[in-house]
Amino acid sequence: MEAWLAQFIHDLLAALALPQVGLVAVFIITFVSATLLPLGSEPAVFLVVKADPGMFWPVIAVATVGNTLGGITSWWVGYGAERAVEAVRHREPPNPRALAWLKRFGPKACVLSWLPIVGDPLCAVAGWLRLPFWPCVGWMALGKGLRFICFTVALMYFIPEHWLS
Repeated sequence: MEAWLAQFIHDLLAALALPQVGLVAVFIITFVSATLLPLGSEPAVFLVVKADPGMFWPVIAVATVGNTLGGITSWWVGYGAERAVEAVRHREPPNPRALAWLKRFGPKACVLSWLPIVGDPLCAVAGWLRLPFWPCVGWMALGKGLRFICFTVALMYFIPEHWLS
């Protein structure tokens, strides 16, 4: 079983490293990781860029678009959930202080959507609060794009080549 798993992981990483498969894989992984499902996208982005450093900007662009579309999906989930819940009950929200903070900063708070653990729910809460859609999308894209650039550059320069062999 262990040999099969090791071979599967090796084959998967090899497939992700191919540019023709890599960009599709990066898009799917970054999209899913920006929803409320637990998945990290940085390894896929890094592996494709490491396999072909000339693909840096196309990979960053695809990752940013995929991750932003995932954030948009979370925004719409929050928007729909708020409408459904409000139709059923009329009570005080569970954490009024956090909601007040998000209302105060408005769509600009979505620049933090790149943060682990809190970033994806932040997009859903922005939809829940009915924050303006397009400004939220712009701030999400900015934060997510900068995150991919910073993390990928850092990994490219700080991970020794022999760790990847």
